[in-house]
This record gives sequence, structure tokens and C-alpha cells, in this order.
Amino acid sequence: MRRRVIGIALACVAAAACGRKEAEETETQAAVPVQAAVVRQGTITASIHATGLVEGAPGADWTATAPQQARVAEIRAAAGDVVRKGQLLVVFDSPPLRTDLATRQGDLAQAQARLTTARREHQRLSRLLERGIASRKEVDEAQKELLDAEAALRTATEAQAAAEELSSRARATAPFDGIVAQRWHSAGDLVDANEHVLRVIDPQRLQVTAAVPAAEAPRIVVGRPAQVTVSGSASGPLTARVLGQPALVDPATGTASVRLRLDASLAVGTPVEVEIAAEEQQGALIVPAEAVVSEGGQAAVFVVDATKHARRRAVVLGLRSGAQVQVKSGVKAGEAVVVKGVQELPDGALVAASAS
Repeated sequence: MRRRVIGIALACVAAAACGRKEAEETETQAAVPVQAAVVRQGTITASIHATGLVEGAPGADWTATAPQQARVAEIRAAAGDVVRKGQLLVVFDSPPLRTDLATRQGDLAQAQARLTTARREHQRLSRLLERGIASRKEVDEAQKELLDAEAALRTATEAQAAAEELSSRARATAPFDGIVAQRWHSAGDLVDANEHVLRVIDPQRLQVTAAVPAAEAPRIVVGRPAQVTVSGSASGPLTARVLGQPALVDPATGTASVRLRLDASLAVGTPVEVEIAAEEQQGALIVPAEAVVSEGGQAAVFVVDATKHARRRAVVLGLRSGAQVQVKSGVKAGEAVVVKGVQELPDGALVAASAS
């Protein structure tokens, strides 16, 4: 009887052990829920990220400045006003400017009179020399005076032209159709020489000046497209195009400046985020970047096989564009890779994959 009880007990223990093993196997075989994406083949374009500011293009950004210390007599436009080419915008009042112009005009008149006199005297003495009445020394002295008078006239002409140019700035007119972007002063203000008073830009000719890391500068190609996003804006990106390759690197920031033509109208001075298209690869195998895991410097993805098991597979990566990355080797077009739930996923785990 005792032997029979022991046998029954051992059978129960064995049955319990078998039950636990079956439960463990069931638990191990439970499918892990994941999201997967299909490896596609297409064109991928790497991009360079930078920050920048909206500016007027060369020749489309003009600032009225005081020709010298002066008082703003009139200012005929406010920020946001539309102006036309040739429209009078600012009038400066500067008595010293008027005095200097009058002085230069007087100097020019004297130089012209001196030259006229010197030319006549040289001609007179030259004729007398031919008749033997005047001496060679007198003619040579007259020749020297003629040359000095011609030089003095050139100097006076240049000085008078400079004074006229400076005086013309006392009446600042718009050099092109545009919009008043900024206004720093009002009528009656006293301003210093070259102090900014009013700024006009052509909203149809804008550019973005972006600062790219010096190491990325060689990847910039003239004519490549770019996307411009206004910082903090909910609107979509605007299109732009690279106008020139970066030339100089700022040693203080380690960045190079690149100009892009902006195909839209934004306020000058607006900060923006820029994505510039760089290298491009056609016929590339592309997967979402979130599908890639890295361990010990080795990149890998989990490929879902025909038996619904996720197999870890080493890959070699290529170009990256935002949330997409090129895989040079390790996967084939049409295979499914895990993109959600990939972290801590055991190699060979049974998965229940849904499309991402």
C-alpha cells in the first residue's frame, strides 16, 4: 500500500512538472506585437540641416543713411508702406553740406578760370617765341603753369562731383519698387553720418543666408533644392534653391555661410530652419531609420521571415534623409523589417506584425 501511495505521488509531481513546462513553452511561443514596414527601392537624397535668416537679395535691399551729421527734415514713409522707384522718402537738412557744395563749386569755377588764363598765356608766349621776342624760359614757365592749372581743374572737378554726390543723398529716393522693412527715425531727429534711417526691400527678391557646419560645406552644390521652414510655424515648408557655394569659414563659429534663393515672401529677419539637398542615390534600398538598431558599432535590423519570426540581420547603411535611411547590404526589396517594438526584441522571436 505504501509503495502504491509513493507511486501516485511521483506521478502527480511529474504531471505538475509537465504542466509547468507546457505553460512555459506556451508563454515562450506567444507572438510579440510589433509594427513592420516593407523595404522599398527608390531614390534617397541626403540633406544638410542649417539655421538661417531671411534677407533681401543683393540689389533688393537698400537703406537710406545720412550723408553726414544732419537733421531729418522729412520722412515720407512708415514701416510696411509700399513704395515706388524714384519716390522721395527722406529729406535731410545739413547746412554744412550746402556750404561745402557751394565752396566746391567756387573752387571749380576758379580752376576753370585759371586754366583759361594759363592756356592763353602759353599760346601768346609761344607765338612771341617764334618771332624772337619771348625767351624759351618764359615759354617753359607758361607750359608748367598750364600743366598745373589742368591738374588743379581735375582735382576741383573730382571734389565738386563728390560734394554733389554727397549732397544728392540729402534727398533719398527709392531705388526700386518695394516695401519699407524698417524705420529707425522720425522727422526732427538729429542723426550722425551714415546712420540708418529707413530700409526698403523688394519682397519679390528674397534670399536665405544659412550657416552650415564647415565640414558640410563641400557637400553644398549650386542649384540644389532646399526646404525652408519658419521656426515655430504650423505652415508647411517653403521651397528654395542654392545660389552659391560657401566661400569663407567663420573661425569663431566653425560655420560657412551659404545663400539660397527663396521662392516665397517672408519678413526680412525671420529666423528659419533649412534642409538642403546634398547627395542623391537612385535605386537604393530604403527603410525607416527607426528600424535600425546598433550594438558595438554594428547596425542591424530585424527581418520578419515567412514563419513570422523576427531574425536579427547585420546591415551596412548609406545615405540618410530625415526618417529614412539607405541600406547598402543585408536586406532585399520587399522584405518586412520591424520598426515598432524593435528595442529588446529577442533574435528569432515569434511576432505578430502590423503595418506601420
